[in-house]
Amino acid sequence: MSAPSVPGRRRLLRALALMPLAGVLGASCSERAAGCSEWRAQAAWPDWQSFVARHAQHDGRIIDFANEDMRSTSESQSYAMILALIAGDRPMFDAALDWMHRELAGGRIEDTLPAWLWGRAADGSWGVLDDNNASDAELWTAYALIEAARLWNAPEYAETARTLLQLLKRDCLVTLPGFGPMLLPGRRGFAADGAWTLNPSYLPLPVLRRLHGFDPDGGWGLLAERTVAMLEGCTPVGFAPDWTRWNGSEFVADPERGIVGSYDAIRVYLWAGMTDVADPLAARVSARLGGPLQMLRTRGRLAERVHTVLGTGTGEAPAGFSAALLPYLAARGETALADAQRARVPAPGTAEAERLPYYERTLVLFGRGWSEGRYRFDVDGRLLPAWSSQCTTGR
Repeated sequence: MSAPSVPGRRRLLRALALMPLAGVLGASCSERAAGCSEWRAQAAWPDWQSFVARHAQHDGRIIDFANEDMRSTSESQSYAMILALIAGDRPMFDAALDWMHRELAGGRIEDTLPAWLWGRAADGSWGVLDDNNASDAELWTAYALIEAARLWNAPEYAETARTLLQLLKRDCLVTLPGFGPMLLPGRRGFAADGAWTLNPSYLPLPVLRRLHGFDPDGGWGLLAERTVAMLEGCTPVGFAPDWTRWNGSEFVADPERGIVGSYDAIRVYLWAGMTDVADPLAARVSARLGGPLQMLRTRGRLAERVHTVLGTGTGEAPAGFSAALLPYLAARGETALADAQRARVPAPGTAEAERLPYYERTLVLFGRGWSEGRYRFDVDGRLLPAWSSQCTTGR
């Protein structure tokens, strides 16, 4: 595919971003607050720099090397955007967005949801491998755009977010009989024979709160409440499943994916730990997710795969899981357990850290980044990156 021309504004921003560091250092914070804080944030976050060096292609594509198809996903692009915003890295933010628009949405992000999977096909060609969407990626993309518009004073991002949310509501927001509104994981393949397959990790409360503030008539506030109701219905012993199924009257095991909590479910605990304690739904979420805490107390580590009805686990959880649990444990005041999990996450720059695959690296960025105080979400879901106040506080 040929790339569309980049608007002049973005060319200018990127040129400024690539100015010699002496130009940035020579300006006072009052003269160039955004550039000062952005440069400092990037320079001070080794995990982010390592992630970009390993997984970010020059054109903004984020590559997952763990799969033979050398894939990129709408998730990887959306995570890169929100993490770039946390880092204050606007060139990377724009590049990830441009690549998503160009390659996953075919240059038509204004009227189509991005495909979830792009990579190398069996015949060796490169392109979209599955044009179904992934609704969590759209939520994070819209959220990142909304917050970028606010933090960088760039209203054009918000217009793209508004369009994306309209498409998402059109294609994926449904009303489940006997339950109410819910967001399907994708526009195809998740509703059949009077049952609906859902992914609890796709709906972070802080994101839904911010979307409600941005689009108050969009149903996001009610979706937040229904998300918690879903968690209450599918976590009988305190562990979230990767997938669950609504059969019209209750949540049951998905017949294809089972009732295992693993690489998807770990994000449920991550998002819960980062939810502001003043959120009216935070206490209900916390009350339902005590399983990991009990397992850590009894065996020291979370299992890689958990049977979410029996509460038993198998396998050794990877280091990324430990990083994802840091906000969860901090929210519960479990300092000693948090320290033990932190010790399992390899230090940035080490050989062990460099070997971490894409998904684990994102868990480390979210979990350890939060633990290091690089960002927070307020009660209304607004992103509070550390760089946004660094210059004004006289660092």
